[in-house]
Amino acid sequence: MDYWFRYHLAKAAIAAILLIVLVALGVPLWRAFLRAGGSTARGRAALASAATLVTALALFALVVVMANIQGATAPFTSLFPMLMGGTADGELSSTLAQVRQGLADSPTGGHTPPALGLMISDYSLYHVAMAVIATTVAALLIGMSALLWKRFAATAPSDGRTRRVLGAFGALTALLSLALIVVAVANTTNAADPAPGLLALFEGGW
Repeated sequence: MDYWFRYHLAKAAIAAILLIVLVALGVPLWRAFLRAGGSTARGRAALASAATLVTALALFALVVVMANIQGATAPFTSLFPMLMGGTADGELSSTLAQVRQGLADSPTGGHTPPALGLMISDYSLYHVAMAVIATTVAALLIGMSALLWKRFAATAPSDGRTRRVLGAFGALTALLSLALIVVAVANTTNAADPAPGLLALFEGGW
């Protein structure tokens, strides 16, 4: 668990640095595209393509940061899928069977062994972490969307390219914030009643 915590922390830090670099690169690329009034169509297309690629990579880096903060918060749970990664036999097979039986009995008020109780509580923490992370990022994206739409409204209709870029980013941030709200709600539900979700994980789902 200590190693897995450091592993996720390192990945989160690397992804965060990558995100900062991509944002620092993406902003001037989009500005260059908006100022490229006298450029050829090929030059504008190249700028738009580069800026779009950098934006997509920045979103990917953001997802990696979020996932690894979650993994560092609850490293025990993030190790669970490895238990089902191969053929379970002997002691492992017996242990997994006991875990599944204990989780199946948990909603009926059966006795929960301390080890299983720790697994359930850490699984709940795992989903609480993502609920908090997703809510925080969603709030930031909602604020960004509001600012973008405000700038969109203040931009002259004659500046069609700027309005299209602002509108596209305003819509993108709004849609991403809605998706993250759904993620936050789903993780809150799992955190409130972790046993069924954990049982599904040990039965081969996630």
